[in-house]
Order: sequence, then structure tokens, then C-alpha cells
Amino acid sequence: MAPIEWKAEYSVGDAAVDHEHRELVELVNTAAGLILEGRPDADIDRCLGNLLRAISAHFAHEERQMRYASYDEYPSHKADHERLLDALREIMDGPHRDASSTAEQLTAILEAWFTDHFRTHDARLHGRLGPHGH
Repeated sequence: MAPIEWKAEYSVGDAAVDHEHRELVELVNTAAGLILEGRPDADIDRCLGNLLRAISAHFAHEERQMRYASYDEYPSHKADHERLLDALREIMDGPHRDASSTAEQLTAILEAWFTDHFRTHDARLHGRLGPHGH
């Protein structure tokens, strides 16, 4: 299983947002690595919890910005956030015994989501908001 690598297509054109997105990619790779190493479930659960918290905090910040700006695509953007959180919770609730499958599932789901969400929803949002404190 290859780690997720940052791609130019992930960039939304806002350095602060791109930095946060890179950090999320690194957290996914760290969690997948722990799973593949066969680390104890407590370590994996803690890392996945950290990933869920980081993603949730990032989403909450974006959603506040969207509400404040009366962003017209808020409902669909938020719904896409919820789809990822649900997928991540399903991975967290599943067994970690089949390490290769779990790590692959984690990276495949997150990489596909990043590719689509960053390129569409986030690029549109941050294009409209312009550079801002994040």
C-alpha cells in the first residue's frame, strides 16, 4: 500500500488551506502506517481518533466560514463533509485485524474523497472567499 502523496490537483489556491489539507493527508498516512505495522488496537484507535478530530475541526471551521459568507452551496458542501465522516467512522468501528485491507480501505477512501472534494467543493469555496485566515 502506497501512502497518499500530495498532488497539485489538491491545491485550492489558498496557502493556509492547502497546508491544513497536507496535514490531513499526513494523518491518514500515519494511521495507515500504524495499521500496517500491526500496532496495538489502542494505538490505531488513538491515531484514527486524532484523524477524525482533525478532519472534524477543519470541517467545522469551513462550515462556519460558509455560514458567515452566506455561501449558496453550503448544503451540498456540508453533505460531502458528512459522507467522509461517516466513512471514517465505519473504518474506525471495523476490526483492524486484516491490516492490509483496512489500511488500503482507509487510504483509498480518503484519497478518492480528497481528489474529488478538494478539486470541486473546496476550490469553489475558497475561490469565492479568497485568501483568509484559517
